[in-house]
Amino acid sequence: MHNRFHLAGVMGWPIAHSRSPKIHNYWLKLHGVEGAYAPFAIEPGKLGPALRAMATLGLAGCNLTIPHKEAALKLVDVVEDGAARIGAINCVVVGEDGRLTGKNYDGFGFIAALRAAAPEWRAEAAPAVVIGAGGGARAIVAGLLDAGATEIRVFNRTRERAQALAADFGDKVHAHAWEERNAGQRGAGLLVNTTSQGMVGQPPLDIEISALPPSSVVCDIVYAPLETPLLASARRAGLVAVDGLGMLIHQARPAFRDWFGVMPEATPTLRELIVATL
Repeated sequence: MHNRFHLAGVMGWPIAHSRSPKIHNYWLKLHGVEGAYAPFAIEPGKLGPALRAMATLGLAGCNLTIPHKEAALKLVDVVEDGAARIGAINCVVVGEDGRLTGKNYDGFGFIAALRAAAPEWRAEAAPAVVIGAGGGARAIVAGLLDAGATEIRVFNRTRERAQALAADFGDKVHAHAWEERNAGQRGAGLLVNTTSQGMVGQPPLDIEISALPPSSVVCDIVYAPLETPLLASARRAGLVAVDGLGMLIHQARPAFRDWFGVMPEATPTLRELIVATL
C-alpha cells in the first residue's frame, strides 16, 4: 500500500446496472484515497483469467455479482468459512503474495441494514420467514443465524431447493410448502423476500401479509424499484418496511475496508446519491 493508486472493481455479466462503482468511488473521494473502482463486464467462461489478472494489474480486489458468485468458489485460493457456508463469494481480496481470498458480505450487509432501519428488531425474539432459496436466501439465512435467530421458515416455489437449504444450515431452519407461505407468517417477527419478484420488469411477489404480527419487519433485497409491491403493502399495514438499498451499501463497507484500509459509514448523503440513479 505504498502511496500507490488503489484499484478495485466489480465483475458481472451484464454489469452496466451495478451501483457499486458509485458507492465505492464516493468513499474513495470522501476518505482522500487516491484510486478508482470500475465495472468489469466479464463473460461467464472468463472469470478465472480475470481474477488472476488482478494481482498483475495491481487491483486490491473485486466484488462479484451475477452470474459469478458460485463459480468463484473453485477459482480463488482461500474461501472464508462464511462464504463456504453460503456457497457463494461476493468479495475477493488480493493478498500481498497475489493469493486470492473469497468472502461473502451479503449476510453482514443485510443484518447491518436491518438493524439501522429497525433498531428494535431482535433476531432471537421471533421466527423469521424467508421467501426464496437461492444465493441471496442462503446469505440471509447465514446472517440471521449469526445474529442469533432461533427459527427460520423458508418458503420456495420448488420445495426441494428449500429443503436442501434447510439441510445445509441445520435444525433452526425449516422448509415449508409454497402453499403455506401466507399462514406460515403467524407469529413471525421478520419477513424477507430474497427472490427477484417485484423487481422492475418482474411480476410482484405473490404473497399476502395479513398474518404477520403488527410488530413485524418486512424486507426486500430488491432495490430497483425501492418501493416494491411487497414493501408498499407492508407500509399500508403499518409495518416497518426495509428496502434492498441498505443491504447493497452495507455489504460494500467491509469490502472497502479490506481493500483500502478504512471502514466507511453508510450515510443518508450516500443513500440519496444512489437513489438519484434508480
